[in-house]
Amino acid sequence: MCYATCPRQGACQNASGEDAMSKRIGIGLVGFGFIGKVHTLAYRSIPLYFDPCPVEPVLVGVCTSRPETAQKAVRTGGFEFGCNALEELLQRDDIDVIDVCTPNQMHKEQVIAALEAGKHVYCDKPLTVTLADAMEIDAAARSKPELHHGMAFHCRFIPAVMRAKRMIDAGFLGRVYHFRATYYHAGYTDPGRPISWRLSKEAGGGALSDLGSHIIDAMMHLLGGFSRVRASMETYIPERPVSKGSAETVPVEVDDYVCIEAELAQGGRGLIEASRFATGTQDGFGFEIYGEKGSLRFDMMDANYLYAYDDTVPGDELGGMRGYTQIECVQRYPAPSALPSPKLPVGWVRFHIQSIYDFLSALAEGRCGSATLFDGIRVQTVDDAVRRSAGDGRWADVNTPA
Repeated sequence: MCYATCPRQGACQNASGEDAMSKRIGIGLVGFGFIGKVHTLAYRSIPLYFDPCPVEPVLVGVCTSRPETAQKAVRTGGFEFGCNALEELLQRDDIDVIDVCTPNQMHKEQVIAALEAGKHVYCDKPLTVTLADAMEIDAAARSKPELHHGMAFHCRFIPAVMRAKRMIDAGFLGRVYHFRATYYHAGYTDPGRPISWRLSKEAGGGALSDLGSHIIDAMMHLLGGFSRVRASMETYIPERPVSKGSAETVPVEVDDYVCIEAELAQGGRGLIEASRFATGTQDGFGFEIYGEKGSLRFDMMDANYLYAYDDTVPGDELGGMRGYTQIECVQRYPAPSALPSPKLPVGWVRFHIQSIYDFLSALAEGRCGSATLFDGIRVQTVDDAVRRSAGDGRWADVNTPA
């Protein structure tokens, strides 16, 4: 059953007010929870944020699990229609992209169905729950080489991370000795917080899937793949109420904290931590990378700056000009980024806007985007190795597919 409103008409315009050459891309969104709303906001913002804008994302349809949520998504998100069955999106000729924003255990079936229907796919992280499921997606994606796909690894699109990537690729660090990377939240410290899918093993919950997927991808993006890992996991609150205020409790099946020692395939090693029990933190994504020629530091709560130490700068008896440099990254995105001004402070939603724009512009221009389903599969191979290592305490090889 569909829930329709009048379609919104839109077009990208250039600075003179004339319609720019842009490719219409029809969007079908699956899931309208927190991340579905964020992606919707990103699609609606893209024509304003980029000038000239090479794409015209059109919010055609949204699929949710219940009629009332589909109706609300149509009303608040600006979609042309809503439905409760993915098939209704897949049958539409005016939908080019399926954006998967559902709980993790639903990703495999929905991504594969979209690919088989000839739709391009953008998928929230993590790609899926198990490596076996990820390899099924790998096979489906490889069988459809004409289709484009992307992963919502939005941390790649923090301006400071983009700057760090450019500096590392240019040799600023030289040989990498070691690194430390964290993603800290504190949202689960309350014992009264009820059980949810993010605390379910079957649904793919836990700190490793929720937060670890982002920091693992970011480190592999910056430093290359991992060869092996050794890990441990902790669950701090073993039972939670079935609902807010309920005396009835159920077991928590997933990790609250994970610590990973990783060896880089290109040499060097590092420590990765993901926690939903980092009391007092907000969005604690950050890293420190140390190399033979310098080092880099970043902290999400100081997101406008990247800190760099250049060890090739000569010193003197008073220190000379040696020391960490605060690099202004703020909102400095490459053209055709036009809004907001590069000098203004950057924010979390902006990273999602840039990530989705990267995917759509790559689709429009016939090139590969920054993060694809194959990157999601590579993260899943690390996830699998971490779980194997945490189970027996041994080093586990990361079996990255070719």
